[in-house]
Amino acid sequence: MSLSTELSYCPAPAKLGGGGVAFDWTTMNQIGSMTELGFGWITPILSYVMACVGSALGLRCTVRALAAEGRARRGWLINGAMAIGTGIWTMHFIAMLGFGVTGTDVRYDVTLTVLSLIVAIAVVGIGVFAVGYLSSRTLAVLLGGLVSGIGVAAMHYLGMAAMRLSGSVSYDPVVVALSVMIAIAAATAALWATLTIRGPAAAVGASLVMGVAVSAMHYTGMAAVEVDVHAAHGATPGATPMQFIFPLTVVLGSYLFLTSAFVALSARPPKITDEVEKSSDQAGSQLAL
Repeated sequence: MSLSTELSYCPAPAKLGGGGVAFDWTTMNQIGSMTELGFGWITPILSYVMACVGSALGLRCTVRALAAEGRARRGWLINGAMAIGTGIWTMHFIAMLGFGVTGTDVRYDVTLTVLSLIVAIAVVGIGVFAVGYLSSRTLAVLLGGLVSGIGVAAMHYLGMAAMRLSGSVSYDPVVVALSVMIAIAAATAALWATLTIRGPAAAVGASLVMGVAVSAMHYTGMAAVEVDVHAAHGATPGATPMQFIFPLTVVLGSYLFLTSAFVALSARPPKITDEVEKSSDQAGSQLAL
């Protein structure tokens, strides 16, 4: 090789495939390495705030439902399910705005992304309705926490299935199982606090716990992810986060804040009273046993 050839030679960016290790020499980052902090700490913090807002609204609607009957109870429970489901979805995709993989674009399938929102609302709704209609508060908390936790996990992994990139995504099954257990445990604790501890401190505490459940489940689930980047053959299909995810999170976030304001300013129903409070006290006694 001549001196001129050596001086003009520059290695092309390597591609990762078949589980090998390769580097993008233009950025010196390992291809396939992931980050959750593409926008710094703003996305983790904002996503946690949205999870807490959605949880606070949903749990508050559940309390209101226990004081109502008939159509009014159903209405409050539906609002609660929508609030918690929307909060879960908004938390997940705000966090995913900061997600990136070296060596590939990240896009999202619109149909699966919307389906993940519907699944979150529907599955959490089953748990919320269990709390609203089961006569045994102990069973209501346990079943509601189980189903709501599964709803959190189902939304997360369906949302991840909507992700499109030039490569394959795999998961560590042990970490996945841990993430689901975290979601179920914290969702159960939040429902217990909502139904057994009265006062503003209980509402704030329960929403913070539920926010921790959603966030801890999300980031534990992300720790289970492994990406094997392949050579790109054409453009990555799907919508970019800024084309679809960002506008939708703004709309849903606005819905949560406006609905929260409405619930906070609405008059406390006269039916929240001794009967509901006694049932809460009985629930606490049963759960303590």
